[in-house]
Amino acid sequence: MKTLGYIGAFLGGAIAGAAVGLLLAPEKGKDTREKITDAVDDFLKKHNIKLTRKEVGDLVDDIKDAAPAL
Repeated sequence: MKTLGYIGAFLGGAIAGAAVGLLLAPEKGKDTREKITDAVDDFLKKHNIKLTRKEVGDLVDDIKDAAPAL
């Protein structure tokens, strides 16, 4: 169970870092959200983590809400 916590912390940190980097890019919000969603989806596939597209979208929204507004 401890390993799952480390994986979750790593996954959360990696996604949050990528999201903040993408949010700072000068693009439309819709394009940025799509890029974040695609990046998260690719990461989950690479690590064989099963989530639906809606769950990934919800995760992206949570990350966006947690990121500081600039």
